[in-house]
Amino acid sequence: MAEREKRTRAATVAARKRGVGGPEDAATRAGQRLAGLICHPTEGVSAVRRTDEGWLVSVDVLEVPRIPDTTSLLATYEVELDRDGEMLQYRRVRRYRRGASDD
Repeated sequence: MAEREKRTRAATVAARKRGVGGPEDAATRAGQRLAGLICHPTEGVSAVRRTDEGWLVSVDVLEVPRIPDTTSLLATYEVELDRDGEMLQYRRVRRYRRGASDD
């Protein structure tokens, strides 16, 4: 195993032991884990909330890129993380066209 890969794995293990460091960390972890599962790029995070079990994060994702960009389809996913930052579950809660206003 390459030295760089060993350091990366050690850092990942250390991060898991530390748990989530706050809302910014929860948002980052939720976006990374969701993007890895659904293979769509994340656009951003629209909400982060601490729960008794960990964190609930709303992640906005680009599902169908189109030209012009204002017709692209985006979705909001709700991602639940435990206190260690591991994903417990996710679900799509909304799908919408970029540029469409909330009703």
